[in-house]
Amino acid sequence: MQTAIDRIMHTYDMMVTRTAEANEEARVKVSDYIKSLFDGGEKDEHRLTVCGLTYLRELDGSNNPVKAGFTGL
Repeated sequence: MQTAIDRIMHTYDMMVTRTAEANEEARVKVSDYIKSLFDGGEKDEHRLTVCGLTYLRELDGSNNPVKAGFTGL
């Protein structure tokens, strides 16, 4: 589980520039989220990593197609 969290944070750090405080807050949130998935039975580190990255992108709004400029027209 810790390997997945480290991979998530390393990858996310390459995608987004944040302050140290925001980085620590993101780590806490994603750690709680990954722990809930792990406790729910997900043990695959690769799936945990993808889920964690998706979770962080949803939190910061970068997964929102409208914010990205896609209107569906």
